[in-house]
Amino acid sequence: MKLNYDIYYGSFIKRPNRFIAYVDLDGEEVICHVPNTGRLRELLIPGVEVMLSYHPSPKRKTQYELRMVMKNKMWISIDSQLPNALAYEAIANGVITELKGYPLMKREVTYQNSRFDLQLQGEDTCFIEVKGVTLERDNWSYFPDAPTARGRKHIEELILAAKEGYRSILLFIVQIENAKGFSPNHITDPEFAKLVKKASDHGVTILAYNCHISPEEIVVTKQIPVLLT
Repeated sequence: MKLNYDIYYGSFIKRPNRFIAYVDLDGEEVICHVPNTGRLRELLIPGVEVMLSYHPSPKRKTQYELRMVMKNKMWISIDSQLPNALAYEAIANGVITELKGYPLMKREVTYQNSRFDLQLQGEDTCFIEVKGVTLERDNWSYFPDAPTARGRKHIEELILAAKEGYRSILLFIVQIENAKGFSPNHITDPEFAKLVKKASDHGVTILAYNCHISPEEIVVTKQIPVLLT
């Protein structure tokens, strides 16, 4: 996926709340919107290099969006809006081999009390819930980086869909290029981790794919192992 932004590079200063951050941009302190409500504590460290996109508009409260953070000489995308679009593109292009062969794909499809990110239709109906991953430790990725009641609700609905005969997929798009594998974060949200294991036991397929990331482009590249603990 090409990223058609006006790109600027700066140095992270602070994040006073979930929604905004202050960045040093060529000696000027600018306010940026943070498109991710996760904690991001291991990424947003004072002085770390960040990539911003510029969006001048009188309708916006901030003119800049914080898109990527440099960690271990690699960019990590923190944009929580991208994983759904990346998953859609990867499925359409046949990158996610487990999801080939469906002639119809829809976004944001309501099922029971949830809205799944994607629905595939062909010989069967497949519901897909997509989660974007930004947390990495020792080349292994984890989700979530903060407790997520909403995420737990989605998994319960996937389990219900599987029980009712639908193909159900929990897809983690890992926005970290060096991630060698993925696990649910049982330390930060043990209930989420238990639900992922329960989902797997009840027929929900758990997939994780990582990405090649640059300031100009993000592309889903390959499947990585999933370890449920």
